Amino acid sequence: MTADARTLNAWRRAGYRLLPGDSFSYVLHLRPAEWPIMAAHTALGFVLAVGLRPALAGARLGEGLWALLLWVVLLNGGTLAINSVFDQDEGDIGYLAAPPAPPPHLLRFSLALLIGGQLLAFTLPSGFTQVYAICFAMSLAYSVPPLRLKAVGGVDWLINMWGFGTFTPYAGWAATGRPLDTAHGLVLLAFCPLFAALYPLTQLYQFEEDRRRGDRTLALILGMRRSLAISIVAMVLAFVLFAAAASLRLAQLWQWAALGVALALWMRVLVPWYRRREAMSPAEHQRGMYAALTAWAVTDVAVLLAFAL
Repeated sequence: MTADARTLNAWRRAGYRLLPGDSFSYVLHLRPAEWPIMAAHTALGFVLAVGLRPALAGARLGEGLWALLLWVVLLNGGTLAINSVFDQDEGDIGYLAAPPAPPPHLLRFSLALLIGGQLLAFTLPSGFTQVYAICFAMSLAYSVPPLRLKAVGGVDWLINMWGFGTFTPYAGWAATGRPLDTAHGLVLLAFCPLFAALYPLTQLYQFEEDRRRGDRTLALILGMRRSLAISIVAMVLAFVLFAAAASLRLAQLWQWAALGVALALWMRVLVPWYRRREAMSPAEHQRGMYAALTAWAVTDVAVLLAFAL
């Protein structure tokens, strides 16, 4: 483990002082920096199900927090830790700069989280239990040899667009036990192409490392120009689905305006990126990825305003 892995910042130094040896490395490989994003996207489905005003008033808060713990920490954290076991990354990875070397029992630790989460998922409605099981299986297929589908360009894309895009907010919805209506089903479906737009953007800054490792990622197969072009097309498709759902809900003008702001922000991120792609450094591509994540967060807020009131 490099010194940077232990001393990168004050929070990390405190963690290694509090948890001796490699113990804090297990926490870091769960990538807690991603938890707020995953929690927000999962909670989106929950709030869509119960309504924004009741959710803000704390309605069904206990089951919502329990679902977040299972989905974000055990399922998502365990999945990311298994990624670390088999990727053996040396450079920065998503939500973890200067990653420490994977500790010796990280695989068993990760599997314990995933299996424990599946067992505890039976305490929630059946829809949540089922979608957890689907994503558990997808996580193993995605990261673990001999399948290791994350190294198969295109298949990795499909797994992520469904797993994070649609199944994650559906898990929040399913935790309430409420049946899914057509308009809200379209909203959750729209996040599938929206994540299809986001996913190639997460790979553009890792071109060289992925090529050196021999992974055939989607972005490497498509190339930079087509990756960005497909991202733009997928993003537009997502907003077509949002518009269809808004029409079914008879959305008011200000709700349409909220969706319009989110669409404009996505265009503001993607169109200049497409135009400047060849002149951008890996660090600039990484900043573009985080700008796209900001656009995603704004979209979540717009969706709540349009469909949870």
